[in-house]
Amino acid sequence: MTRPLHPAAWWLWAIGLATAASRTTNPIVLALIVAAAGCVVARRRTDAPWALAFRLYLYLGALIVASRLLFRVLFGGGGGTHVLFTLPEVPLPAWAAGIRLFGPVAAEELLGGLYDGLRLAAMLICLGAANALANPKRLLKLVPAALYEAGTAVIVALSVAPQLAESVLRVRRARRLRGGAGKGVHALRAILLPVLADALDRSLTLAAAMDSRGYARAGTTPRPVRLATAALVVGGLLGVCAGVYGLLDATTPRALGLPMLAAGGAVAAAGMLLGGRRVTRSRYRPDPWRLPETLTALAGIGAGALLFATATVDPANLYPSLSPLTWPQLTLLPALAVALAVAPAWLTPPVPTETAEAPA
Repeated sequence: MTRPLHPAAWWLWAIGLATAASRTTNPIVLALIVAAAGCVVARRRTDAPWALAFRLYLYLGALIVASRLLFRVLFGGGGGTHVLFTLPEVPLPAWAAGIRLFGPVAAEELLGGLYDGLRLAAMLICLGAANALANPKRLLKLVPAALYEAGTAVIVALSVAPQLAESVLRVRRARRLRGGAGKGVHALRAILLPVLADALDRSLTLAAAMDSRGYARAGTTPRPVRLATAALVVGGLLGVCAGVYGLLDATTPRALGLPMLAAGGAVAAAGMLLGGRRVTRSRYRPDPWRLPETLTALAGIGAGALLFATATVDPANLYPSLSPLTWPQLTLLPALAVALAVAPAWLTPPVPTETAEAPA
């Protein structure tokens, strides 16, 4: 049976993949993680406007890798024994001691920049896969009631980009029907203004329709309750951010990782429960959570857990040595992690063929 998957399942899967990518600089493992994310996107994305943005994340990832390599060449690329080439070094004043502009470029420095860039690009592409697979409007239905006003604003903001893409297609189709198939700056000028005006008008229409139906309106709440809710939610979210950073960065203390994430989540949940009492919400056609959603979430979490286990038993495999240079290896646990990462391409139901905009 064809049906769209629960958006939270895609995000849990993608966060697990991004966590796995953050735990290694092995280019083979990172390339396989990116390939797994691309395979799942190719098999399970819809024809909705937001699903067409995965290519942009690939371009952005390539730009990140290229910029890392460029900076290694420009600033201090000679920290190694295998010098590939030498650029004319630019002398710098005494106050810039420790900074070198151009000069010898070693293989160790270039590979270090490549590995770091691949890791950051892989994390970004994994999150881009979630953006391409999960319907943002359905995801915003899961926003807690305490954040309902913010969720309403985000709905309007997120509607601009998909409507912008639809407007581009509609304006280009109208120009072709009128015989205006020109290219260059003149064609861009003729397309840009109608597209922006149309997308803005549709977003404002959506905002007016939501306001007329009473979105984000709540009764009076005592001031102490509002202050306590804000303090708990903000403090909890800061704790969650610190915990996520601790999980993604292997050099941070252990107390900054999972314990901080759990504590921040508990505090934020308490604030959201307290603030959610003042908002009454109803859902039309709630998204079901079934076995494919559970398997998808477990696939991403399992991939991250396997990379955590590999970092404990065989850290040298996840971080190839640069001095001396060693060839990256692919062992059993990272290979199993990649197999888990790509499993949702076959474990999830096929997407409907005509659900670019499923009813919310």
